[in-house]
Parts: sequence; structure tokens; C-alpha cells
Amino acid sequence: MIELAWPWALALLPLPLVVRRFWPAAPETRAGALRVPFFDAIAGIARGPLASARARRALVAAMALSWIALVVAAARPQWAGEPQPVAAAGRDLLLTIDLSGSMAREDFTVAGQPADRLTVVKEVADDFLARRDGDRVGLVLFGTRPYLQAPLTFDRETVRSLLGDASVGLAGEDTAIGDALALAVKRLKDRPAESRVVVLLTDGASNAGAIQPVEAAKLAAAEGVRVYTIGVGADRMAVSGFFGQEIVNPSADLDERTLREIADATGGAYFRAKNAEGLASIYRQIDALEPATAEPLYVRPTRQLFQWPLGVALALSLGIGLLQVAPSLSRTSASASSATASSATASSSASASSAHEVTA
Repeated sequence: MIELAWPWALALLPLPLVVRRFWPAAPETRAGALRVPFFDAIAGIARGPLASARARRALVAAMALSWIALVVAAARPQWAGEPQPVAAAGRDLLLTIDLSGSMAREDFTVAGQPADRLTVVKEVADDFLARRDGDRVGLVLFGTRPYLQAPLTFDRETVRSLLGDASVGLAGEDTAIGDALALAVKRLKDRPAESRVVVLLTDGASNAGAIQPVEAAKLAAAEGVRVYTIGVGADRMAVSGFFGQEIVNPSADLDERTLREIADATGGAYFRAKNAEGLASIYRQIDALEPATAEPLYVRPTRQLFQWPLGVALALSLGIGLLQVAPSLSRTSASASSATASSATASSSASASSAHEVTA
């Protein structure tokens, strides 16, 4: 349907009548008159189309329609379509992922083949990000030092691409959990309190950085940031030793206690991922705990139509101008033709006279 964005502009419609009725006419004066060499042409324009009452009525009607079209254009007519659902704004979510040297350990399997921890983490996290429609997501990578690899953005494809390019040791070989969490909190503290979420994933214990993980957790709790911690790594792995194969725990250095304290202090939850399937299940649980979108909002797409009445006003104004100028141009052309004919006649007469004299 057609709607007016500024309907109050229609109050300007009677403005010309109000001005004509209540504004005093300019006094006629001949003081300071100027001699205008083209006065006859101007007078001809003024007298041209107004010579008859019918022409005057047509001119007034055209000017009125032009004014109406201008006012309608000022009211901004627009076509409003049917309501369309759009996803409501979701959460501000920072993935904080460990890239320390231990993430290269191949204690996971994918399709029956050994796979290192980081490869599995990237695949599962990529699927997690793909489902976070409506969220602003970011990426913090950490090792010896943390780095903000991707600030909060709705461009999930870019974040997924940056995550895919991450490699073990990119941020150093050690594990600075406290510094990484503090950096994530810093990036979230200015966001709405109900939507601040950090998913922190690591496979070890904090052994680097200036901030202890528990202190960073207190900072997160003070800023209202919920932290979901994930400890990754298998708990049993067969390795070849001097006496043959033996079973070891490749996650012996995983500090589960600290990860659990971080989650408890911030209102989040701690998860343990011992294999690829378990990690995928954890991300699905986080999806359920932190839904990606709320109920959809509805918007009505609009298309502006003001250019049509504006074009009508412009066409009418040009027509009025042409109607006023055309008679004068016609008279000027006729005068020029007459002058040319007179000159030609005079020339012919002069030639005839000359010929007569010569003959005599």
C-alpha cells in the first residue's frame, strides 16, 4: 500500500491561497525606473498567453497542479510491502582457542584416521559458527600471548576463514589462559550485559601470562561475562615404548579444576571433550544454553515514490514556461521575417531604379 512518511507536509497545500489572501500586494512605484532595451520582448511575454480568460484559467490550473505535486513529493510517498521476518539480534560471542604446542598432539580420530587436536577443534568450531545466525562473533587465539584475530562482527564467514587459517604455535608454544580470558572480557565489557559470552577452549594448564586464570574469571564475573570452558584431549592413548605399546593419558596436564572454577565463577559451564564426537556434542549443548536468535522481528520493505510527483511538478513548470515564452518567440520570428522581406523588396526596387537609369 502507498503511505506518506511525512503526512504533515500536506498542511502546506493552502499556502498559496493564504499568501494571496493575507499578504499585502507590492506597491506600484515608478521611482528609479530603468530603461530596458528588450522591454517590448518582456511585455510581449507577459501579454502573450494571458490574452484570453481561458488561457489564464489554464495557467492557474497548471500552477496549482504543480504546487500540489511539489507538496505531495515533500510528504514522501512510499510503497510499503508485506511484513518480512528478520532475525532478532543475538549474542556477542567470542571464541577463545588455544594454539599452544600441545594442540598438535594426535590423540583424536576422524573417520578412523588419527587427527591432531587443533584440526578437530577447527572443524567442530566452524560448524558451531555456521549455526550462530544473528550473533556477533569474534575470535581470540592464544598461546604464550593472546591475540584478537577477529573483532566482534556479523560476518561469520570471515571469522570462519580466519579460524581455518590458524595453526599450532602461531601465538607461541605456552598457554596463557588468564591473559586470553582478560582480553576477551575487555572486548565484551562495553556490549549489552545479557549477551556477553566467551567459549574458552584449551588442552592444558596456564603456564604463561601476567594474569592468573582465576583472577581473570573474577574480572569476567564483575563485567557480567559468561564463560563456557572446554577441556580437550583424550584420556587414553596407545603409544610405542621401549617395551612395546603402552597406554598413557595424553591429557595429564589438563587443569580441569581451574577450568571448572572459571565456569562456576561466571555462571557458565565446564565441558570435557575426549573425542571429536564429544566435542561436537558440547558445542550443541552450548547452542541450547545460549540460543542463537530470539523471536523474529518483522519489517516492511519500502520503496520511495517521491520522484514521480516531483517529476510531474518539473514537467508542469517547464510547460508553463514554454507557454509564456512561445508567443513572444513567434512574434519575434514573424518580425524578423517581415524585416527580411522588406529589405529584399527595398533591394529589388533599388536594383530596378539603377537599371532604368542605365538604360536611359
